[in-house]
Amino acid sequence: MSTEETHLDDLIKIGAAASALGVSLDTMRRWERGGRITFERLGNQRYISSHDLSALLRERSVTGHSSARNRMQGTILAVKKDGVMAQIEMECGPYRIVSLMSREAADELELKPGDQAAAIVKSTTVIIETR
Repeated sequence: MSTEETHLDDLIKIGAAASALGVSLDTMRRWERGGRITFERLGNQRYISSHDLSALLRERSVTGHSSARNRMQGTILAVKKDGVMAQIEMECGPYRIVSLMSREAADELELKPGDQAAAIVKSTTVIIETR
């Protein structure tokens, strides 16, 4: 494999990077204009190095420590509360995530539609069903 091929293997298209970061293409372009990130252009396509994308992902992650590895950035779509419980619906890229929590927890987090948040999934059981 040539050095050029190795270099190309290290590059990630802007759309894939935006999806991994949970941001829009416009946000990525704003970050570039602001000097936060640098893209390499090949033809009309923008690419970011996997090293730079990894650094951005680490920067955007929560500073605390957790054993959960399934963290998805997204937007709160709906908050439904009753006397004891709350149902929080989020859009995380192509995924719809629904969380059930105590109303007290939802009130403390002051969750409302349009807020940016992270859905962290930790489960010891995953059931897969086919039709």
